[in-house]
Amino acid sequence: MNYHFIAIGGSAMHNLALALHQKGDTITGSDDAIFEPSKTRLKAKGLLPKDEGWFEEKINSNLDAVILGMHAKADNPELLKAKILGLKIYSYPEFLYEQSKNKTRVVIGGSHGKTTITSMILHVLNYHNIEVDYMVGAQLEGFDTMVHLTAENEFIVLEGDEYLSSPIDLRPKFHLYKPNIALLSGIAWDHINVFPVYENYIEQFSIFVNSITNGGIIVYNEEDDEVKRVVEQAINPIQKYPYHTPNYRIENGITYIETSLGELPLEIFGKHNLQNLAGAKWICQHMGVDEADFYEAIASFKGASKRLEKIAENESTLVFKDFAHSPSKVEATTNAVKNQYNNKNLLACLELHTYSSLNAEFLKEYKGALKSADTAVVFYYPHAVEIKRLEKITKEQIKAAFERDDLIVYTNATEFREFLFSQNFKNTVVLLMSSGNYGGLDFDQFKALI
Repeated sequence: MNYHFIAIGGSAMHNLALALHQKGDTITGSDDAIFEPSKTRLKAKGLLPKDEGWFEEKINSNLDAVILGMHAKADNPELLKAKILGLKIYSYPEFLYEQSKNKTRVVIGGSHGKTTITSMILHVLNYHNIEVDYMVGAQLEGFDTMVHLTAENEFIVLEGDEYLSSPIDLRPKFHLYKPNIALLSGIAWDHINVFPVYENYIEQFSIFVNSITNGGIIVYNEEDDEVKRVVEQAINPIQKYPYHTPNYRIENGITYIETSLGELPLEIFGKHNLQNLAGAKWICQHMGVDEADFYEAIASFKGASKRLEKIAENESTLVFKDFAHSPSKVEATTNAVKNQYNNKNLLACLELHTYSSLNAEFLKEYKGALKSADTAVVFYYPHAVEIKRLEKITKEQIKAAFERDDLIVYTNATEFREFLFSQNFKNTVVLLMSSGNYGGLDFDQFKALI
């Protein structure tokens, strides 16, 4: 098949392009800006566009379809040309459904935890040499791409994002997958630029649960009240399997969980990760992996990229990087690290980077999110607020929102770095939470410092 990607440089889009190229399809693409690692990975396979920008001459009647990325605008010249020619235009999730409509679709949804749970499932399946198609939102150890598509595999495992599908398809991505087996990990208000009303955000998860095929399966976190309510109110004929945090203990910085086979030491930690593990176990069992085989494999799972990723360590100090940015994720991650290393000082740093986190009205959702940290720091760029055309926020507003008078707030990247690297890291855990990079912070510096 012959596919053209509009906005090929995106994290998800370039991985889909690589997967289709590997499958034997012919791929072309365009983008107005392509960054690393997308640039190098596309170049290595001969898929990097010669010039940046949009070129309507790339769109012709020889194309079988155009795949449209969220980064493109509705008036994109290549998109307009594709419409004029009457070409089939897919959003990213639409295309994944088209490729998997004859497979058993396993979709992992939730405001938080979905990347980790999907990663856990794929780790277990890979450990036991069980071949499946997949799409996951992080680069995994042992996997070449974040997307893998074949003609022959029975299952496809999809991370189900609630964000919009494309500039011309404003449905949440996970509404398009029609799962046979689904999981719902947690619900906490996010993406307020798209869902400014809390009730409207919740409604998207109800639609997701009701999109499960008749006779299908929903695995859900019964410890999340909103998830429990949404699943129990579902009107379609589906099977419901609740899960909860397994019993566990922490000794010398290692978490042990109780299993039917005895205690099991884990590479991961934190109550939220143990909930994720419990959900992943149910999904794997529904995919034919028995309990003993699941535990054998999960013992070696070290986590998804940027999810409590340990980037430096010595006998006294640990440094973790985490993608957490929404209030519930920040609180869960901070609590997890403090509980795991309660005999150490916790220096927790959070970058407010997303539209939601920089919204003056939404800031109050961060109440108590950093309460577990011994020292708490927030960094944000006032310029980022201007770019997003949001109301200005002040350091005082941020301190009030977090309800922490001793909160340290930086708006200058250089000053933040100077503060950070002037600290005494002895007997300390440093936790860096952001979906950005603190204005160019070199995380490798920690390896030389501690």
